[in-house]
Amino acid sequence: MKKLLFMAALAVFGLSSNSYAQGDDSGGGQTDQGSWLIEANTGFGEAAGGGTGIYLRSIDGTTAWNIGFDAGYFIIDDLALKGGLGYGDSGQDGVDGMFGWKFGAKYYIIGMIPVGADVNGASGNGFSPMWVGIQAGYAWFITDSVSVEPGLRYGLGMNEDAGDGDFNQFSFNVGFAIHL
Repeated sequence: MKKLLFMAALAVFGLSSNSYAQGDDSGGGQTDQGSWLIEANTGFGEAAGGGTGIYLRSIDGTTAWNIGFDAGYFIIDDLALKGGLGYGDSGQDGVDGMFGWKFGAKYYIIGMIPVGADVNGASGNGFSPMWVGIQAGYAWFITDSVSVEPGLRYGLGMNEDAGDGDFNQFSFNVGFAIHL
């Protein structure tokens, strides 16, 4: 798992440093219409197994993990439509793994304050929780094409498997994004 995360990080920085090193002076901004967004979030506070974030946690001998990514396309300046996929395991007996999914939009206020709304959920072993989520944060661009985006997120459970609003999620996330 450590090797996989290391390789993912290496690929992210390799892709971003390539366009930065070439002096991409096309004049386009990171959130301009026609740009792409690829991101990975830490997934703090996500339900165990089956999100679109990346995490690993172990509590009382039970290990839960997930790996997933989101991608988006800027349909107008500062507004991206996004989708995400992930796979994880809660480490619980009888649960073999869950696929996570997410569809939504992300808007960058003044190009650096991302706010988003989405529908997301997971599916596996007859268990399919679904949430509606909102989030806000700050985009710190460390290069012309890479940003670190800490933020807060709230997910409202929308079906019986998510507790019909009784199993809501409030979380702090750190996202890493490549802007192409």
